[in-house]
Amino acid sequence: MGAIDNNFLIGKFLVSMPDMDDDRFKETVVYMCTHGKDGAVGLIINKKLTDISFFDLAVPLDIKPRPDLESLGLYQGGPLDKIRGFVLHSSEYFKPGTFRIDKDIAVSSSVDILTDIAKGQGPKQNLIALGYAGWEPKQLEYELMDNRWLVVPSDKDLIFNTPDEFKWEKAIEESNIDLSRMIMRTGHA
Repeated sequence: MGAIDNNFLIGKFLVSMPDMDDDRFKETVVYMCTHGKDGAVGLIINKKLTDISFFDLAVPLDIKPRPDLESLGLYQGGPLDKIRGFVLHSSEYFKPGTFRIDKDIAVSSSVDILTDIAKGQGPKQNLIALGYAGWEPKQLEYELMDNRWLVVPSDKDLIFNTPDEFKWEKAIEESNIDLSRMIMRTGHA
């Protein structure tokens, strides 16, 4: 297998191919936070949780959200460590523990950012996710070679301003690739 640059996927979208056979990732868009020799980590940005809200998360942490945040939803960030929270957000917000991914996007996982969001002092744009998607070393590279994922440049507007039900299709459209002309799975001799 050819080498893939260790930073190649950071800040990009992984878009599941239409024939994805893993139900956890069917029609998902994953924003990639890390990718290197130790593996990769990303957050699913288009699967909103229906059974838990920001209020449900805030109350046990003794955070008192403003009433206008009652409808703020949480996302299924991935199938791993589903109780761990991450906030993908615009990069103007930066505190200790914030990891800047690129000039526009950062990720934080401290309770401080949740408190700041609850007070109206958080980042201008945010997506709160529980859990994450993770790959062991070389696992994602093999999945890419097996045509399970399409790599697409990320788009801040798609993350924060596009309705969830359109994110997957819009990410595919932005790739400018005609999927009907692609061979979906590699052959095995």
